[in-house]
Formats: sequence, C-alpha cells, structure tokens
Amino acid sequence: MDVALETDVPEVMDESLDSQMTISMGPQHPSTHGVLRLELVLDGETVVRTIPDIGYLHTGMEKLFEYKKYQQGIVITDRMDYLNPLGNNLAYVMAAEKLLQVEIPERGQVIRVLMCELQRIASHMVWLGTHALDIGAMSVFFFCFRQREKILNLIESASGGRMTPSYFRIGGLMMDLPAGFEARCKQFLADFPAGMDMFETLVSGNTIFQSRTKEVGYISKEEAIQWGLTGPCLRGSGVELDLRIHNPYTGYETYDFDIPVEEGGDVWARFRVRMRELYESAKIVTQALERLKPGPYKADAPKVVLPDRDDMRKHMDSLIHHFLIVAEGFNVPEGEVYHAIEASKGELGVYMKSNGGPKPERVHFRGPSFVNLSALPDMVEGELIADVVAVIGSLDIVLGEIDR
Repeated sequence: MDVALETDVPEVMDESLDSQMTISMGPQHPSTHGVLRLELVLDGETVVRTIPDIGYLHTGMEKLFEYKKYQQGIVITDRMDYLNPLGNNLAYVMAAEKLLQVEIPERGQVIRVLMCELQRIASHMVWLGTHALDIGAMSVFFFCFRQREKILNLIESASGGRMTPSYFRIGGLMMDLPAGFEARCKQFLADFPAGMDMFETLVSGNTIFQSRTKEVGYISKEEAIQWGLTGPCLRGSGVELDLRIHNPYTGYETYDFDIPVEEGGDVWARFRVRMRELYESAKIVTQALERLKPGPYKADAPKVVLPDRDDMRKHMDSLIHHFLIVAEGFNVPEGEVYHAIEASKGELGVYMKSNGGPKPERVHFRGPSFVNLSALPDMVEGELIADVVAVIGSLDIVLGEIDR
C-alpha cells in the first residue's frame, strides 16, 4: 500500500533565507602548506569571511626550551620552520650570545651569512615550486626541487644533516667547512642563473599564472603595516624594510645587495619580490665566498664553546671540559634579550630570559608565518574560492613555525 510521507521541507524555498554557505578547507597539507584549516563563508563562489584555524600540530616547542640546556635547544629550532632551519638556529644562538656577550670571529660570521643565504634560496625554491603547483604548474615543482637538492647537499656536507642541520652553535659553528665546499658552492652559483632563466620563462612569462596572481589577494601598505607583516609580504606592498640592512647583524651591513620592493600589494607583487630576492641572495653568497679567509670559527670562550675534536685528542683536560659542558651545560647571566633576523619569510625574533642557570627560564619566538597568516582574512575577502590557494601560497607559511 502506498503511504504518503509528510515532510517539513516546503515546496518553494523562502527567498528570505540566507544564501551564504560555510565550508571547511583543510586541515590537509596540499594547498594549505601544512595542517591549516580555513572556515570559509561563501556567497556562491565569493569569499565573504575567512577564519584561520590553527593548532593541529600541538608541538609545544617554546615550553620545551625551558627543560633543555641552551645548547640542547638548538635542535628544537630546526623543527619549527623546517624550510629555514639555519635561520632559526641563527636567531636562537645570537639571542644566547647577547646574554653571554660573546663575540664571534670573522670567519664564523662569514660562514653564518653564507649558509643562511643558501638556506634562503632553498626555502624560496620550495615556495616557488609549491606556489606554482597550487595554481596548476607541475613541471616547475620538479625543477625547483632539483635546485634545492644541490643546496641541501652542500648543507649536509658541512653539518651532516639536510633538513635539520643544527649547524650553528652558541659561540660559533659546529665545525669548519669541509674541504672542497667552496668549489662546490661556486659550481652551484655558476649553474643557478640558467635555472632562474628557466623559472622566469615557465612562471613569470606565463599568462595563465599572471591572470591568477595579478590583482588577487590585495593588501595596502597601510594595512600591511597595521597587521605587522614582514619580509616579502611587507615589501610586496611597497614597504622597504629588511633587518639585514635596517637592523644589521653578522656583518650584513658590509655586503652589497638591494632590497627588492614591489608596489602592487597583490599575489603577483609578492611573487616578484621573492624572485628578485633569489638573485640578491646569490650575490651575497658570492661575496661571502670571496671573504672566506683562514682563521678561527669559534669564539675564544672556553666556559661556553665546546673545544674542537683535534684539541680533545691532544689534551685530556679539553676532553673532560667537553663532557662537563655537555652534561652540565653552562650558566648564562641573568637578564632578558630580544634578537631578530631577516628570515626567508620575514622577521624571526627570539625573546630569551635567563635566571642565571644552565637552562632558559623563558623562550618565545616571533614567527613571521604566524603574523603573516593573520592578515589572510583581509586578503581573501571578496575573492573567489579558487583564489584562496593562490593567496596562501603567496604568504609562504609553514605550520611547524605557527603551531609552536
């Protein structure tokens, strides 16, 4: 027998009902560059409102520093922005060196600049490859990673690690550069311009890429400053600010390089800033190689700096001192400092507080990815949902740094 079922659904929808729809984008790694979830309110395909939802990694890294001796904390920094580990190393060790008032010899300073700029190029290679992949260009991704592999091979030869090198130490470096490093680095620099020409042809000159990035994800100069954007995201809105020049460290003020600035404030402008930065980083690496002279790469601070392996083989007291530093750590004078560097994604600052013991009382990172992501709702409001991934890619965020 047929039974008529009564339902509460009216035959004709009430036109006064809200036409907006809320969807969840993420948390998945593809297109969101980490476990990022976006709550999107849409009117058709137009984004009306965006709420970033973070915290899926729950690493608690900043709290971990309080339980680690100062030297042990370096390995934690590698795992924050894992695309820029040497930059994280540098910001952390320089904050500790401020408390200790330790001076680094010239060779150590030059090697730090050299390695950080190589790391910046490698980080930008991941950004370029994934950013292009988000928009549909697959070949660029493979070519970018080929260039990145060459740099990771150099980093591995110097530190023994690729993604987590922990190469910088409080007071200097883990070890000196290996034999043949300079020649290999010069070979990379000789091949790099041809790779950049290919990227310019495949991406910059691609009309589809231009149409997906120009006049998309706009943020004005005033809004960028109010949000606290830094790095390429800020310079893409016409603000010339680079801590390597305006608050120099490790001798950056003595190097000859330009600060790329674009006025567009959109995805295309942020893209052009990073592309130009690749050339500038290569210039800095070239200058650093020319400045490499024989000499010490560690500070003369026996209470802080671990002795070289050769010294430990020759002198038993050095060997005993080595084990004492590793086992007990070293006491850092009481005080608090803040030190910031120009990382690949913007200002990476470290606040460090010491109570006079071998472990920090408090460590806090001012991560550029976290701050830059906060401006995403303003950038995507009024854009199409397909443009959201393009805007996220232009921010170059890493969730390991955000969920610390």
